[in-house]
Amino acid sequence: MRRDTFLKSLAALAATGAFPLSALAAANVKMMIPANPGGGWDTTGRALGKALTDSGAASTVTYDNKGGAAGALGLAQFINGSKGDPNALMVMGAVMLGGLITGKPPVSLSQVTPIARLTSEYNVFVLPANSPFKTMADVVAQLKKDPGSVKWGGGSRGSTEHIAAAMIAREVGVDPSKINYVAFRGGGEATAAILGGNVTVGGSGYSEFAEYINTGKMKALAVTSDTRLKGVNVPTLKEQGINVVIGNWRGVYGAPGISAAERQALTEMILKAVKSRSWVEASEKNNWTAAVLTGAAFDKFVDDDMASLRATMVKSGMV
Repeated sequence: MRRDTFLKSLAALAATGAFPLSALAAANVKMMIPANPGGGWDTTGRALGKALTDSGAASTVTYDNKGGAAGALGLAQFINGSKGDPNALMVMGAVMLGGLITGKPPVSLSQVTPIARLTSEYNVFVLPANSPFKTMADVVAQLKKDPGSVKWGGGSRGSTEHIAAAMIAREVGVDPSKINYVAFRGGGEATAAILGGNVTVGGSGYSEFAEYINTGKMKALAVTSDTRLKGVNVPTLKEQGINVVIGNWRGVYGAPGISAAERQALTEMILKAVKSRSWVEASEKNNWTAAVLTGAAFDKFVDDDMASLRATMVKSGMV
């Protein structure tokens, strides 16, 4: 067969979907990061992009940051701008679920295509280095005295650190609806507010604050895990008599309207990327726990987690 005839045959097969997607040239992926630079979604998206290219699963990856409303603004842009695009991905996770519950935006995850859960991470609460408080007990004492005087800083409304703050209030006998929570559009903004002493307590994924904790610019009070994090000398909330455990997971979705075969191709790309040395190193550096889940199991997980988060938020007076 002549070369030009062969190439035309390949093109025709690809166009009809008869040719295996995994055998086509590596994709040029467009990554939507529905948050401002510097936070957990941004770190995850860029680490995943590097893993996709390093592993050969993708030829190139471009990034688009669109922060606000716990990811709802980025989700809306992704829905409207990526319909049917088999090479589009969006970073998301528990924070987006919480934001969708509290914000009730005109878009939903049902409009996009589930691909994979990637990681799980626990939050840490910190104080600015110059804080007059020294321990979580100090913070709780002030919270009981005057709930509004304690400014909790973190991600968007409905984020895991917001939910955790409300749960802490409930556990220590304070009306969760009275907490003074300051939401930021991205991890960079939240970090700057904490370093500047503009909030009383800050919360986020441990990886986002690790550098500042290690250099003494922030004082770690507690982690939201059931037991202490590996290699991290920070007590849990439970150790301090506050029965609160809550984790944060992150994953990726594909564009609206892609085919089952295109969804499978994206899934295979992600599975290849997370096996790469690049991804393993990023996970170790950021203290991420591998929590890969795909297909129908991931679909069910998201539905179940949405229901669980809604119940927790109702109980904590957030909804």
